[in-house]
Amino acid sequence: MDDHFAAFSFVDRITALEPGVRARGTFTVPGGLGTFAACLVAEAVGQLAAWVAMDKIDFRGRPVAALATETVFHGDVAPGSRLELAVEIETCDDEAVAYGGAAYVDGVQMIELKHCLGPMLPVQEFDAPEALRERFSLLCAEGAPGGRFRGVATPLLDALEGEPGRSARAMLRVPSAAPFFADHFPRRPVFPATLLLDSQIRLALELARAAIGSPRQAVPVPQRMTNVKMRSFIAPGQSVVLGAELAAANDISGAVRLFATIDERTVSTARLNVALREK
Repeated sequence: MDDHFAAFSFVDRITALEPGVRARGTFTVPGGLGTFAACLVAEAVGQLAAWVAMDKIDFRGRPVAALATETVFHGDVAPGSRLELAVEIETCDDEAVAYGGAAYVDGVQMIELKHCLGPMLPVQEFDAPEALRERFSLLCAEGAPGGRFRGVATPLLDALEGEPGRSARAMLRVPSAAPFFADHFPRRPVFPATLLLDSQIRLALELARAAIGSPRQAVPVPQRMTNVKMRSFIAPGQSVVLGAELAAANDISGAVRLFATIDERTVSTARLNVALREK
């Protein structure tokens, strides 16, 4: 099976469209997956917004690394769930797109993205414009066949020296080849920012487990992410040092500063609030 529009595509159908203004869509998470990360739910919302934005400017450009001012995590999405996606475009032109959006399961909100902003870059650098137009038409009509997403292998994090309960560091080795590169993007493979953020969240939760004390049987979960900045693309095969530093903590919640570097050059920063959830 061709990995384009399969290995990292999370919109099956666009069910309602007001061109350049708002849209609704769906994505069914394949039931055979082990998990479906919250960052992929956010990716699905962003992809719906990207389709609306690309259509608005006749596929001359596409948004790349559109980041939310605030992402609020409301719940977990189980394999087999049907995501109901909604986006509202705030502004969109050939230079940039700004939007907000959310994802729901059975009418219950799972994630909310507030005030996302991303640059519009020439679409031909990343994908074939005619292929994107055809795909958009399909999504707006009968929709794409479901079940094409086969999951993403979770990158291993090699632990580096840190200070237990206060800071953690790990090496993320981006694969040189992976199915998702054929979808993100065919003409210019880039490690998805959402997969980087997912790895950073995993590191932050490991730190939080050691730092947040509680007599109850509970585990830390992501609550909200803010101050996300991406300073450069990450290419296949690069090694990324991830860092997490505890900014605040009590018995039920905490805040963690996140950063990622390549060759000692900062490529991303963020702040994650975590809270305890009963098992």
